[in-house]
Amino acid sequence: MNLGIGMPEGVAAVAAEERVIDLITLSTEPGVIGGIPAGGLNFGAAVNTQAVIDQPDQFDLYDGGGLDLAVLGLAQCDAEGNVNVSKFGKRLAGAGGFINISQAAQRLVFAGAFGGEGLGRFVRKFVREVEHRTFSGRQALARGQPVLYVTERCVLRLAPEGLELLEIAPGLDLERDLLAQMDFRPWLPRDPRPMDAALFAPGPMGLRDRLQQRPLSERLRFDAQHGVLFLDFSHLRLRDAAELAALRAAVEARLQGIGARVDGVVNYEQFDLAPELGEAYTAWVAELARTRYRRITRYGQSAFLRAQLVPGLALRGLANGLVADAGAALSRVKEDHPD
Repeated sequence: MNLGIGMPEGVAAVAAEERVIDLITLSTEPGVIGGIPAGGLNFGAAVNTQAVIDQPDQFDLYDGGGLDLAVLGLAQCDAEGNVNVSKFGKRLAGAGGFINISQAAQRLVFAGAFGGEGLGRFVRKFVREVEHRTFSGRQALARGQPVLYVTERCVLRLAPEGLELLEIAPGLDLERDLLAQMDFRPWLPRDPRPMDAALFAPGPMGLRDRLQQRPLSERLRFDAQHGVLFLDFSHLRLRDAAELAALRAAVEARLQGIGARVDGVVNYEQFDLAPELGEAYTAWVAELARTRYRRITRYGQSAFLRAQLVPGLALRGLANGLVADAGAALSRVKEDHPD
């Protein structure tokens, strides 16, 4: 990973607090690799670094495709996902290594405050058109580069339709606290889900455990006595075709191992699927309903579940099996299998 100047510097401190430094390799453009990069006036140094190389060599690594992820600053952003960190009025800050890094990283996260303070008033960062284009959203889409925009109020994602609003901080009003403070309206194909409350708590959020737990195989539990497969898709996020393929392979392997038709109970609580995967996912689920399940029960507060999956199954002539919550799902299982 590369960390840029400004708010991205804080990623290193959070990674250290959450005890995940050994799971990732952080770097900064002056030439440090590994350890805990420093911020502020000490940017470019690091604690317990694994290597310090010349800056031109560092950019050989970056330009050559060595970055899985870059976290860069967010000074100004527009409706197309373009970002400006280089020019503000008569002040020319310059791009530095921002252009090289943002174009070469496989994935991008722009991190910054939702707005700023200037002359005693709120200064909007999400504008209709950036003053200076340091990063092009259109070019990122052409490259197929996944891009997130993370602030303390919300999280957005670069999509062909524009910036998609994915998450909103708990307690905020969508219209008053977000949309009214932006010069454009982001794409809202569904209601944004709440950002994880643990992000706003004073203590660590247990990130190491989150990263290392819950492989797909552990989300699939089979009750052999009653022939019921429980599929726990709660808080599962599928952002691209590869992640969907991995889930499909895990579920089909489990069903293949069982060998017979089963009853299915699926937990869709806070399940999150990229909109472009909706049709492929629904077609797969419909196929399973016809060939693998005797009966299927689904529950959860997932926007995708109600807005796309349920209508998609109806168009295919299939019952959705939707119930209100986990209690209702278990009651249905007990009705079918009273022993």
